[in-house]
Amino acid sequence: MRCLLFLVLVVPVVLGPLSCHADEAKAVGKIRFGSADWPWWRGPNRNGIAAADQTPPLEWSKSKNVVWKVYVPGRSHGSITVVGEQVFLAAANEQADIQSVICFDRATGSRLWKTDVHRGGIERGGNKKASQASTTVACDGERLFVNFLNDKAVYTTALSLEGKQLWRTKITDYKVHQGYGSSPAVYGPLVIVSADNKGEGGGAIAGLDRATGDVVWKHGRPQNPNYPSPIILPVCGRDQLLFTGLDLVASYDPLSGKKLWETKGATTECVTSTVTDGQLIMTSGGYPRNHMAAIRADGSGEVVWENNVRVYVPSMLASDGYLHAVTDDGVARCFEMVTGKELWKGRLGGTFSSSPVMVGDKIFVTNEAGTTFIYKAQPTSFELLAKNELPGEVLSTPTICGSRIYMRVAEQQDSERQEMLYCLGQ
Repeated sequence: MRCLLFLVLVVPVVLGPLSCHADEAKAVGKIRFGSADWPWWRGPNRNGIAAADQTPPLEWSKSKNVVWKVYVPGRSHGSITVVGEQVFLAAANEQADIQSVICFDRATGSRLWKTDVHRGGIERGGNKKASQASTTVACDGERLFVNFLNDKAVYTTALSLEGKQLWRTKITDYKVHQGYGSSPAVYGPLVIVSADNKGEGGGAIAGLDRATGDVVWKHGRPQNPNYPSPIILPVCGRDQLLFTGLDLVASYDPLSGKKLWETKGATTECVTSTVTDGQLIMTSGGYPRNHMAAIRADGSGEVVWENNVRVYVPSMLASDGYLHAVTDDGVARCFEMVTGKELWKGRLGGTFSSSPVMVGDKIFVTNEAGTTFIYKAQPTSFELLAKNELPGEVLSTPTICGSRIYMRVAEQQDSERQEMLYCLGQ
């Protein structure tokens, strides 16, 4: 791969000066969880990096290091949320026309409750890999938040930790292209949700009051399909709500919704969640072209480097000045974050929709055939440590917390597809 290394200045829309020095990000909006919790998509810090002091298993199979295993109805690709003694996930049973949130006991895997959020109205069609429950549940310690596409619109619903529905808010009408899978992001008093699509009027990104579901702020979006989740990261001296795709990279103040800046620097359709080293943010997309770019998040619009590597579905990892990525076609790569220089690449094998998770100096990533590769998170060379199989289809990203791995696997049982939730531990 030839890395195109250069500086490009475009004319961004800047609605407020940003300092990109080593200031600490604002503490407002921080919700504290224990190191053994995984409260929303990509974990407590929204970056795919798990607590480094845990010891998840490095070896497993259908019979080895399985703490518990339970049946999950329907077809769904959202990741697992773990808070306290509860495990939460979204599920969709297309035959029964039901979209649900299910809660399991963390210690035993026994089902504690199941709440049907929508009965009827499931939208079909789209990409063959899509499901009608591809969102990850978010938890603020008191409530659960889940997004579902239903009856030609996207809704955010809040539940209590006991499964009681508290409120439901329509975000926008939605026209199916590939599907829908944007996950809610909790920040301060808000839950932030998005639904880019090519329907009449385009999509929306909005901040809702966590207690009531009232819309605090909302922005319309261009009329095109796009699939990332809103991500809030501390970058350039403040917390920024970052959103990529539709040929744009946009930054908002997560509390007020005020647009901080917007610039070109992404493809039309993106899926991955943005990562940062504190000054640069990474975008990646796969339609209409393969594209990765590092953009300075101070509102200057500076594209520091870019290349044409296809990291379309699996999100990346940024740590200690290095960028770790797994391409859709199964190649692990390591880049120097500030220059884009590729330091190494190693063939894993298979097709990947799941995103990598970092635990200390190790990266865990699972291909669509259920094979998990564990390799060193280092800049010197590719070093594969282990390879484990749970035969079946894996399209969701595993959750790793409390030294356990929570993984959704679709197995074939008597020629029928059956979704299972594994809890793996030593």
